[in-house]
Amino acid sequence: MSLKALSSKDAASLDKDLMETGGFSLDQLMELAGLSVSQAVYRIHPPSAGKNILVLCGPGNNGGDGLVAARHLAHFGYNPTIYYPKEGKNELYQRLKTQLHNLSIPILNDTHDLPEAIKTSHLLVDAIFGFSFGGPLRDPFPEIISQMEAASIPVLSVDAPSSWDIESGPPREGPGAKFMPEALISLTAPKPCVKFYRGRHFVGGRFLTRGIAEKYGLDVPNYQGVDQVLEVGVDAEGRL
Repeated sequence: MSLKALSSKDAASLDKDLMETGGFSLDQLMELAGLSVSQAVYRIHPPSAGKNILVLCGPGNNGGDGLVAARHLAHFGYNPTIYYPKEGKNELYQRLKTQLHNLSIPILNDTHDLPEAIKTSHLLVDAIFGFSFGGPLRDPFPEIISQMEAASIPVLSVDAPSSWDIESGPPREGPGAKFMPEALISLTAPKPCVKFYRGRHFVGGRFLTRGIAEKYGLDVPNYQGVDQVLEVGVDAEGRL
């Protein structure tokens, strides 16, 4: 099937529609997105391949998706660790942190902790920046992106590889210029930068209604059974 890419502006508008006319709350959408991320991890890296998962979270909703994913990963039998150098401050993120603390999931925030955390992990989840990112990178993220880019273990990026412009793809130079994660999960629909991506690609976030899909000219992915993710391919035009 063919899945159209969704611009940053339309992605924000679609989320607003889901909440204002669809009856969803932000934490419901984040819960379903994080569950999708955790299922994508399970698809590409089952616990038998190594249980230590490092989830790198940014301060916004993409980071919140990572926090939710880590909780599900713990219940799936993994040993997740959160790297959260710039935390979201509102009450939702604080509740997500409490849920992680109650499962004894470590939360790191010192830049000096990152090299060792990467060294002892089997997979990285890049949940730093999502569809609203437009650059430039600000501290502490250039160094974080560089370390993730240089990691010798697989990376799964959430919605877009962090440091990539949602429309124009990877930066021409500096941190992220050579960042090509092994896997990507696009939430709701792929973003335009997907045409620059080469790797395993999933779509997730199983909350798209027919009415909203028609408004934005999107196809509802053909999810199977209880799956929250669907693996898809990418053609030369960035369509799936």
